[in-house]
Amino acid sequence: MKILADTNVIIDALASRVPWNESAEKIFLMAANNTVEMYITASSATDIYYLIRKHLHNTENARAIMSKLYSLAGILEVTEGDCIEALASPISDYEDAVVERVAARKKMDYIVTRNRKDYLAGSTRSILPDDFVQLVEAKE
Repeated sequence: MKILADTNVIIDALASRVPWNESAEKIFLMAANNTVEMYITASSATDIYYLIRKHLHNTENARAIMSKLYSLAGILEVTEGDCIEALASPISDYEDAVVERVAARKKMDYIVTRNRKDYLAGSTRSILPDDFVQLVEAKE
């Protein structure tokens, strides 16, 4: 199963944000165990780095964490077409529309996000982290 993890899910795991970290960390373990293929967008990578560096107040540690993240998650390019198509998307938030266009182009099974309502107007299914963990665990 291929998932695009939204920035909020990645930050929940990396910064241990309670109460959301538990399901986010389980998703990281699923990726580490090759139970799921986890991806982020290239544009999300810069946001994640900024937020983690700010959280840690340390550039070296932030870079080390990003390196570990990249060992678990693939990075999907954001194309000119994704950006242009996002402008016409029924998704009102442009950043979310870009993420959804990348997910659709790369045929992701789900966008895993805490902001599911933001993606409902898109063509890629969105799912809450807790629901995704339950879905995968039910299949095992």
